[in-house]
Amino acid sequence: MVNDYLRYDTPEIQIVKCLTIVQVMNIESDSPARTLLPALAELPGHLIWRARARVVAALEDVLPDNVDIHGYAALLALAGGATRSQQALARTVAVSGTTMMRVATDLADRGLVQRVRNPDDRRSYALTRTPEGAAAARTWRRYAEDLEESVTAGFTVREREDLRTLLLLVAAGELDPDTPEPLRESIAFLITRVQFRMHRDFQAALEPIGIDPAHFGVLAGLDGSGPLSQSVLARAFGISGAHLVQLVDDLERRGFVARRRLESDRRAQVVEVLPPGRDAMRKAAPLAERTADERLAPLTAAQASRLVTLLQRLVTAP
Repeated sequence: MVNDYLRYDTPEIQIVKCLTIVQVMNIESDSPARTLLPALAELPGHLIWRARARVVAALEDVLPDNVDIHGYAALLALAGGATRSQQALARTVAVSGTTMMRVATDLADRGLVQRVRNPDDRRSYALTRTPEGAAAARTWRRYAEDLEESVTAGFTVREREDLRTLLLLVAAGELDPDTPEPLRESIAFLITRVQFRMHRDFQAALEPIGIDPAHFGVLAGLDGSGPLSQSVLARAFGISGAHLVQLVDDLERRGFVARRRLESDRRAQVVEVLPPGRDAMRKAAPLAERTADERLAPLTAAQASRLVTLLQRLVTAP
């Protein structure tokens, strides 16, 4: 089948196709958590996104059904008899107001928090932690520790401390002054916080081009690696096949990519970038670099390089 794929090509094109075949075989042999496309492996924004995906996957493996990580963070933020509005808690925990509304309702229904009048705005409500909520926070802490262990499996103590320190430097300017110390020390929380801001900034920067960060990642990955199947792309991005199909559908409607059948196997379909897609990707690339530079501004060049290396380790670790 490979010989048929190469038969009518020039030697130069045969070399390119052989490299693509080897790369696809390597990607297909890896699990999603281990895969990074070479074209994206140095991009801090992509690495942070993939690191957050690793955190989300670890949450599913580590947390029991009755434990909500955002609920745990909210309970920590309400320690010491603090009374805080849902909006303030959402900023501290780095989630949307809608998510915090769901979390607050769940905690209240379980008797872990009590809704009280907001002392700063009597027309709205705030939350205060109950004794049962304090006990739950103590009990749930071990799951948060398990999460940290899972996310940084294979890291040495020094590597974990380096990653935590670098992420805290990047996130420090965005953290609420009342952010609890356990959250400031949590690699999983800091990854989520940095990714939240970086994604928001990059999305705003891409708006004039008409794509979002995920679209840019697909275009950059395909431009650097050549045509790839949707299944390979999904594994390389650590997302579901359905999510990848939606992204490709969006890009195809814009005329940025096209699906085509392989000459070597008419049952197989690959995605390739079209010239308009390359133009959009090249316009977006400086914006991605600028967004990353702005977020990593608190770091020296050596620290930024160290952060990239550690994030690569985190994303590709077994």
